Parts: sequence; structure tokens; C-alpha cells
Amino acid sequence: MDALRSGDGQVVAGSVIFSRLKTLGVDYVFANSGTDFPPIIEGLAEAAASGVALPQAITIPHEHAAMGMAHGYYFLSGKAQAVILHTNVGLANGAIGALNAATDHVPMLLMSGRTPTVEKGRFGARTVPIGWGQEMRDQTALVREAAKWDYELRFPEQVPDMLDRGHAIANSTPKGPVYLSLPREVLSETIDASATAATPTMMPARVEASASDISQAAEWLVGARKPVIFVQRGAGDAEGFAALSQLADRFSIPVVHYWATQIGLPTSHPMWAGADPAPWLKDADVVLVIDALAPWMPEIHSPQPDAKVIHLGPNPLFSRFPVRNFRSDLSITTETAPGLVALAAAMEKLGDPDPAGREARARPLRTRLTEQRETEIAVARDEDGPRMTKAHVAWCLSEALKAHEATVLSELGCPLAPMTLDHPQAWYQEPHSGGLGWSLPCAMGMKLARPDRLVVATLGDGSYMFANPVACHQIMEAYDIPVLILILNNAEWGAVRQSVAMMYPDGYAAKANQMPLTGLSPSPDFTKIAEASNSWGRKVTERADLPAALEAAVTEVMQNKRTALLDIRVA
Repeated sequence: MDALRSGDGQVVAGSVIFSRLKTLGVDYVFANSGTDFPPIIEGLAEAAASGVALPQAITIPHEHAAMGMAHGYYFLSGKAQAVILHTNVGLANGAIGALNAATDHVPMLLMSGRTPTVEKGRFGARTVPIGWGQEMRDQTALVREAAKWDYELRFPEQVPDMLDRGHAIANSTPKGPVYLSLPREVLSETIDASATAATPTMMPARVEASASDISQAAEWLVGARKPVIFVQRGAGDAEGFAALSQLADRFSIPVVHYWATQIGLPTSHPMWAGADPAPWLKDADVVLVIDALAPWMPEIHSPQPDAKVIHLGPNPLFSRFPVRNFRSDLSITTETAPGLVALAAAMEKLGDPDPAGREARARPLRTRLTEQRETEIAVARDEDGPRMTKAHVAWCLSEALKAHEATVLSELGCPLAPMTLDHPQAWYQEPHSGGLGWSLPCAMGMKLARPDRLVVATLGDGSYMFANPVACHQIMEAYDIPVLILILNNAEWGAVRQSVAMMYPDGYAAKANQMPLTGLSPSPDFTKIAEASNSWGRKVTERADLPAALEAAVTEVMQNKRTALLDIRVA
């Protein structure tokens, strides 16, 4: 390698990757290495030996975990992270994570090595048979539909410029992952490190709503008699959360969370309207849809023909998805939080043209919503019998978290309805792309971003197996990432069974003692998987034992700094 150096300031191109990522504000590189990595690893060691500030490299034994951790780190830090995978096979394993990130508008610098093009005569050429076996004509095709931008390096001196460009595009409205292919022979060359700019050369393009669009939306909402708001992917940040809470309360507008992946206001808010669109959409005269991929089910629900429908968000028409035909009379492109802050201010400036009438309509509305919320909690809290429903586990968990600032993830785990959650980072559900195994590594990334926070991953038994749990537990032990894990174990693909029953309620499958292709019995002893990597594990089969088990598990995570897993048998 030394023979390749042509003078002072020359460094292996692979070393520039990490130093440039540090310049861009990347804290972690989640990497699963392979035979394409020698120049990357050599460059990493070279940069470290030279005292260059670098992001922390995390060794990840499965690519899906790397993608999920970068996803979660962004959620709690607001900073895009980097993932480097191994040629086409590693990228294939990471493709599900790329789809999840794209659907959730999560910026990420995704890279993978590329098997050398040449067979001989150039440093970095193919040296083992997999150099032939892993070659593809179009490796990028594995993630192209999930990536906002992609490129394959041609020359080593492109490294800083392409990373700058990728990072800026990933963080531009709407945010999302980008992909950069790294041929081994290109990274094996050297470049003049002194020619690299000290600061990023390109800034993200952020979009904010036009004043006229915000004014029009405000006029419609303030003048409405029966407005409703649909939230699916949260309010953007703490400011957006506060703004939405304020305008919903000020103008008595119910806020529906249909298949919500994040919450837009506290579940205890007087205008929290639950998850069912039907009773609100059928009478609404103005509908505000906030960053919602599918705010209701078109086969069942539809707005009134004369209702005004507003869609607001980073990509209000969701142009990445070929078919999405929800009516939009006013489409407002904006980062969600600034858009809500501007809307709340515009509505407040207009004032209420009919305060007496609004108050008369608001009184029964508030009573109705309070009773609805109390009923949902009571049903979850007071169920009879020794076995537990997912709703009861959710209520017990909510009670156990009252003394903590916590973040809960649900991947076919705890339902939202019975939980009391009061901040914008309190709740995350699996992306609507449905790439299973997301919640556990996502929780791990969140814990890296906020080591002081109690992070709880709740998931079904099938989702836990999809997460490659042996790999995840190894990472948690190796890097001291204590997470609370609740497996809501019904020994089946419950979501598949429910989908079949929805389509064929009177069919043969619904009447069968065991629905085909849904069973996961016998259920493994998941506590042993946890214990194999020094995690604390317990089984809970009786309803009366759950509160104490949750308390013990929280103590393990927060005081003993050890991952805790509860395998909870649910009906």
C-alpha cells in the first residue's frame, strides 16, 4: 500500500469516506463488511492512526440491523447516518430497510461495495471466486426505487463531492435515503486529502409552504362547521406537535390517527379522536390531511362531495407511489412542523368568526371524545381472564412508563389506543412499507441517539424472528445498548389471519380450527436468545404477573443498564 503513495498528503480513498462523513455531521457508520472492504478498512485505520476525527464505526452482523439502527438514530436525533454494506448480497439484505426508510422519509447515506470490474493488472482487482459470483449488471437496481439519488464512483477524487451531494439530497424535502456504489479498485487508489474542502460544499433544499396556500387553508378551517384533521406520521417535531395541539384545542377540531406511525398530539388531548375515520369523515366539511400516505380506506370511507380536502406535508401527493388517488383540493408542500406552525399562526390571526356557535358545537364533541377515550382505556384495563390481550399489555406498559421519559415502538405489538403518551417522540409504529423486523434495530438506533431515554420495542413473535434477534442481541451487548423488548406472543401471523378474515369473513379459512399459513407453533423460548447475549429474560403467561414483570424489566434497563426481554403470551 505504501508503494502507491505519491507524496505528502496522499491517502487511501477509503479513508476519505469516514473523515468526510464526520464533516457532514454523521456520528455513526453502521457497517457489515466483506471482501470489498479492504481499502475501506485500511483507510479507516489510516485515518485513525493520523488522529483524524471520524464517526464511530459499528460492526453489524446483519444488514437489516444496520438499516434499522440508522432509521432509529435519525428519529431521535434528526441527523442522517451512514450505512455501508457488502456488494450485491449485502445490499439485497439491506433493501427492506431502504424501503422502510423511503416510506418514512428518513434520510440516510446508504453505500455498498461493488465487486471489482477488472480481473487482473490493477490494484484491487478480483482475488477470490466471489469476485465473479457477486458481479451484477445493475447492482443499484436492488434499491433504486427506494433511493432519491444514486451513483457509482468512477474516480477516487469524487469521494468528497459525491458524499456532499448525496447528503444534501437525502436531507432535502422530501427526505429519504440515497445510494452510492463503491467499486473496490476505485477506493484502493490514493488522493490528495489536502484538496478536500473543510466544510460541506452543498446544502439541502428545504421547502416551506407559500403564504397564500397557508392563508387559504386557514380560511377554510376557521370557517368550517365540522372540520376534521387526519394525522398519520406525526407533526414533524416538538414545535409542530405544540402547534397542532394548540390549533386543535383552540378551534375544537378532532384529530384522527388512522394507522398512525407517529402521534401528532398527546393521546390525552381533548381533541384526540382515536383511529376510526368513519364517524368524522362522513360529516366533515373541511378535511386537513397531515403527511398521511393513506389517511382512510377508500373502499369504505370517502369525504363529502362538497367538502374541501387539504393535504399538507413534505410530499403531499406522495409522488413515489404510482397509485394514490385521494382527493386534494389544496396540496401544500412543506416540511411538516414549519407548515403547522404557520397554519396555527394564520388561524389565530383570523380569529373565530362564530365563537358562540363553535362553543355550542364543541361541548358535546368534547364530551363524546372524553367518553370514547375512557371506554378504550377501561376495556383494555378491566378485561377478565388470566390470559392477556395486546390492549391490556399496552395499558399496563403505559402505567409502567409514567415515571419515565420513554419512547415506544410497536411492530404488531402494543396498540396505541390504551396508551397515555404526551410528547412527539413517544410513539413509532412500523412503516407502511411493512418491512418486518424493523422495530428492534430501530429501537437500538434510538437508544444510541438518546442513551438517557427508556426505549421500548414491542413486537409480535413473528416480527421478533424477522429482526434477526441473535444479531441484534450481540450488537446490544457489544456496544452497551440496553433496550426493553416486549414480545407479544400469540404463536401466529396475527396480521395475516386478520387480513384473511377481513376479506373472507364467512370463508373456509375463517372457520378452520387452524388457518393455513399463519401458525408459528411451537413457539421458541425467546428468553434463551436474550440470555445468550447477557440480556435479562422472563416469560409472562398470567395477567396478574405482568405489572411486576414490567417493573423488574424497566429496572434492568434503566438501573442495571442491561437489555431486558419479556416474552408475553397473549390471546
